[in-house]
Amino acid sequence: MLTGFEELRIRARSRGPLPVVVAAAQDEEALRAVKAAQDAGLAEPVLVGDETLIRPLLSSVGLPADIRLIHEPEPAPAALAAAKIVSGTEVGILMKGMVNSSDFLRAVLHPECGLRTDRLLCHLAAFEVPGDKKLVFHTDGGMNVAPTLAEKKDIVRSSLRALADLGIDCPKVAVLAANEVVSPKMPATVNAQALMEMNRRGELGPAIVEGPMAMDVALSREAAAHKGIKSRIAGDVDLFVVPGIEAGNILGKALIHCAGAQSAGVILGATRPVVMVSRADSAAAKLNSIALACCLAVGSDSPGQTFL
Repeated sequence: MLTGFEELRIRARSRGPLPVVVAAAQDEEALRAVKAAQDAGLAEPVLVGDETLIRPLLSSVGLPADIRLIHEPEPAPAALAAAKIVSGTEVGILMKGMVNSSDFLRAVLHPECGLRTDRLLCHLAAFEVPGDKKLVFHTDGGMNVAPTLAEKKDIVRSSLRALADLGIDCPKVAVLAANEVVSPKMPATVNAQALMEMNRRGELGPAIVEGPMAMDVALSREAAAHKGIKSRIAGDVDLFVVPGIEAGNILGKALIHCAGAQSAGVILGATRPVVMVSRADSAAAKLNSIALACCLAVGSDSPGQTFL
């Protein structure tokens, strides 16, 4: 169990500063994030992008003039160059700067960059909610729009592997839907039941998977008891699997803006951790995302293995 992001940052710091390669680094917010990560002992920044635009930003964010900087003025080629650098490191992290998300992800998936695997790219978010005893994780509210059952299986397997790397050996997983009744009119409930059955057959990895499950039951043992639902995970969920990107996006932003949660997010499914934060994310969220990536990066030097 991880109690919060402070514990996560301590873990990341104990593993030593790791190379964080920023693609199209002419982005002041991204530079502030890697500067904070450097100050926290998490990161050794490597900047790839338009040097004429990056140089004036270094002093304003407090990064040294002699920082490693690779000049590539166009964002898409900069993303490709950054991905190749990360692939060539023993342990490294790729981070999005001032580059279109589609161009950035094309670089991650480009066969010449060495980051692609046979796994589906997906997003894992972490939240520290005031009053909760531990970090909770959500997937996939940031990458796949309407995943099929096969894709959800891949998403859950990747997420469970990431949680295992964080020391959560048998996560409690709630596959969310509007209610607990399986109905062909609600595909999320059908998929949830199928995922639970896959888990019973040992197809997902060590975990306790229950679903379909409404959010009130996932969050509250009392709600589960009131509905007459027997559950081993109600009120103590580690991983919430959302039915689609809309639900995940709404849930995550509600936690941040209404519940005051801190957040982090990484992309899973590549051979190295990938950080793709939004410009609207807070500085703390960006630092937390780098810390999460650092914790997941250790050991990613085995060729062809997917650690995320």
